[in-house]
Amino acid sequence: MDPVRNPFAPGAGSQPPELAGREEIITTADTALQRVLLGRPAQSQMLLGLRGVGKTVLLNKIEQIAEERGYLTSFIEAPEDRKLVDLLYPKIHQVLRKLSLVEAARTSTHNALRALRSFASAFKISVGDFEVSVDPEPGVADSGNLEYDITELFLKVGEAAKAASRGWALLIDEVQYLSPDELGALIVAIHRINQKGLPVLLFGAGLPAIAALSGDAKSYAERLFVFPKIDALPNAAAANAIRQPIEEEGETIKPDVLDTIVALTRGYPYFLQEWGYQVWNASPESPIAITCVEAAEKEALRRLDEGFFKVRIDRLTPKEKEYVIAMARLGPGPYRSSDVAEVLGEKLTTLGPRRAQIIAKGMIYSPAHGDIAFTVPMFDEYLKRHWIPVGSN
Repeated sequence: MDPVRNPFAPGAGSQPPELAGREEIITTADTALQRVLLGRPAQSQMLLGLRGVGKTVLLNKIEQIAEERGYLTSFIEAPEDRKLVDLLYPKIHQVLRKLSLVEAARTSTHNALRALRSFASAFKISVGDFEVSVDPEPGVADSGNLEYDITELFLKVGEAAKAASRGWALLIDEVQYLSPDELGALIVAIHRINQKGLPVLLFGAGLPAIAALSGDAKSYAERLFVFPKIDALPNAAAANAIRQPIEEEGETIKPDVLDTIVALTRGYPYFLQEWGYQVWNASPESPIAITCVEAAEKEALRRLDEGFFKVRIDRLTPKEKEYVIAMARLGPGPYRSSDVAEVLGEKLTTLGPRRAQIIAKGMIYSPAHGDIAFTVPMFDEYLKRHWIPVGSN
């Protein structure tokens, strides 16, 4: 069929044509956004899930809803090699410049800009083209203590937003790359914002370990946030994610093809988009029939292996690759760390640093004490296709 009309969107964070199975999460976020604008308490959100389950897509959707509700938004992707303060500075500066255009908020915005200038000086932020043309306010957000200063800065931004009858939504992707101090400072700031009833919400997304990390950072985090688990879609929602976009293009797909795609992808949204994209292109006409699946699967796996999976294995050192290959030899997981050590023929204690480094790179996580699992769905199958000789164990 016509590839130009192909409705599927396989890509990192690309908005799919149908956000099937995520209605409750979107509704909860929208309700929180509306309540906060009315001065009523609401919890921020941390979306937790493996790679490829659609967390970034949901963050983008929440950002869109926030803007429609009158919020100013700041979207940040937390990298491994930059500090949170360097990412926050230009985003907050941008928000305050917009708020400064509102007559009722000019005084509070000016105060917030002074606090931002103090914050930049305290943390020696390279301001570049975002230099604030006001004097710093001594004693505000300038202690050099991240927890105190981010809290004071957020309070000033919240006061300016409230004066302008607006809200501020901060959205952070890849939260697991924040340091414990950075995550703790954000939690404290949101806690204080809630106590003051200011129109600020934080929406984060990250790997499943974030809930535990948040609790470790501040014990009251579980009361400040809801932690929706973003997982593979149930069969009906997964099938709908394929069927509806095709039908909206005036075409159809046979039920047995839908069942096969859902089984092959196990309902993971990124894989659904890839298989949907390929089966559309492989079909000469509508309805899409089962004869197209073999060619579509071959091309989908090729693209996933050369892109989605390969970029992750390439981040590992040779020794780290040995570790994850040993995991895959044990089956689909989760895995006992002691079992991996046995496969490698090494002591569990000597493998601790290697395991920790792979966790730090976001490749594996610990779902329970003594257990490890891949953060990438079906990564064990990829390793078996390309890194484990057939017939070996």
